[in-house]
Amino acid sequence: MHQAIFSDYIDVELVKCSAEDMDVVFSARVSTEGERTRDYGVMLEDNELSDRDKGLINFLMRERHGTPFEHSYFTFYVKAPIFVWREHMRHRIASYNEESGRYKQLEPEFYVPERDRKLVQVGKPGAYEFEDGSNNQYALVSTSLRRMCEDTYSEYLKLIMNGVAKEVARMVLPVNIYSSAYVTMNARSLMNFLSLRQNVEGQTFPSYPQREIEMVAERYEEIFEYHMPVTHAAFVKNGRVSP
Repeated sequence: MHQAIFSDYIDVELVKCSAEDMDVVFSARVSTEGERTRDYGVMLEDNELSDRDKGLINFLMRERHGTPFEHSYFTFYVKAPIFVWREHMRHRIASYNEESGRYKQLEPEFYVPERDRKLVQVGKPGAYEFEDGSNNQYALVSTSLRRMCEDTYSEYLKLIMNGVAKEVARMVLPVNIYSSAYVTMNARSLMNFLSLRQNVEGQTFPSYPQREIEMVAERYEEIFEYHMPVTHAAFVKNGRVSP
């Protein structure tokens, strides 16, 4: 019998990227300078931007000229529960390759929120907030989820051991089981994701994401800011609106 593992983390790692602020500059200036923009390739080595370059990036962001931001890309490895993937894959602005429960036996690792996860919904759909739960509510969530996960994974193994195909056996599993995938998107798509999947003070259009997908977005933003600091600063300055 496999021992169930219960976790409260979301794993996001940068696998590879081709992403610098200068990507935005030289792709934008082809509009006015044509083939001379090939000279900007030399500048990519140190990624030193002039004040004019930084002003251009801010202008593009402010005026929502988005295509120059499509010439940088990020590939992430993400491990998250399936209910998070359902929300993530609604963003049809990325390429996905996910592990397949049709071809491999899924591991018994399940997401169970920790004590700091707010549990109580107050208000009505479209205008509600979440508040902390009571000790009894947290205990109930933890106990119920753990028992359900252990029981359903046991049934999953029973089906497989009796010759049932994995793609059928997986039907008994809950949506808090972990799955992993590679996610590739350009900087413009990434900013769209960040604008919708975080609740950040000062953003032009407030968003109220589920906490677990917000955890994905927070890690994405750390990586984005590190690799494209000028673009990220312009994104924040202009209300976190995707260009």
